[in-house]
Amino acid sequence: MPHLLSRRGLIAAGAVATLAAPRIGQAQASAWPSKPVRILCAFPAGGITDAYARAYGDYIQQKSGQTVVVENRLGAGGGIAAQALKGAPDDGHTLMITISSTMLGNRVMFKNLPYDPDKDFAFLAMMSTGHLPLVAHRATGAKSIAEFVDFARKNRTSFGSYAAGSFAHIVGAELNRRFNLDMTIVHYRGEAPMWQDLLTGSSQVAMGSYTAAKGTLDSGAGTAIAVPTSRRMKTLPEVATYAEQGLTDKVFDLVSWAGFFGKASMPGEMVQQISDLMVEAGKTERIQRLTATFGIDDTAQDHRTFRHIYDTQGPIWLDHVNRLGITPS
Repeated sequence: MPHLLSRRGLIAAGAVATLAAPRIGQAQASAWPSKPVRILCAFPAGGITDAYARAYGDYIQQKSGQTVVVENRLGAGGGIAAQALKGAPDDGHTLMITISSTMLGNRVMFKNLPYDPDKDFAFLAMMSTGHLPLVAHRATGAKSIAEFVDFARKNRTSFGSYAAGSFAHIVGAELNRRFNLDMTIVHYRGEAPMWQDLLTGSSQVAMGSYTAAKGTLDSGAGTAIAVPTSRRMKTLPEVATYAEQGLTDKVFDLVSWAGFFGKASMPGEMVQQISDLMVEAGKTERIQRLTATFGIDDTAQDHRTFRHIYDTQGPIWLDHVNRLGITPS
């Protein structure tokens, strides 16, 4: 995978990260952007994170007249991009977009991080990465959590997760614990092979993005049996939420997000300006079409909302990831 570093390389590179220059002046903040902007995308082209990076980057470019370049910095669960942002010039013109695993899951996946998720970055804006329906294979006959649990108690069951330490992994483990099930949670390298196994019946249930699951749902091979949202999805209005099915624990209502970040040295004025620009961009027709394609109902949220969700839901994520018994690398 391009730019992929080993854990040792990740740590070593962090040790030689350049020292930050003096704090950006307020005059520079008010003129943002005053030169080309670089957006570090922690994940590859083709997914929602990259799509957001390019759509929001284009909006910044159109509004400001400054060139915006997206660089895909892959590896270490977003850690490569985070480290690159930490070591970037201290001028406010390098941003990063990544997902929750970089800021939360990596604390458990790696013994040492060369960045501090809480202290090294400014939170700019949050975008939903879509709701993750739980989909059961048609052979289970399940159309609800209760029906699926009944099946899983009587049959050997494989639960598809798109990555170790992911939201899918957390939910699978929590269902096992809550209902005393013995599902085997299988971790795939991404969603494509996971949904292929569900499509063919090699696994009995899987959890992932609506867009990636759509082929399985449209073919009739799988049925969505729950969505982890506070209200039903517009694209799956007939599918009940976990809460509607009696599962009211906060773990089933966590927000799956992608977020834009800057360096912690960004002055408040600049943070507010970029945050406002992102929220404004999220209301445009282009980005509304993009989110609809991915089955996403929510628009971009400002930096204060982002930080609040991170601070309130982060401990829940970390608590449940720690329960998974993952051995850090």
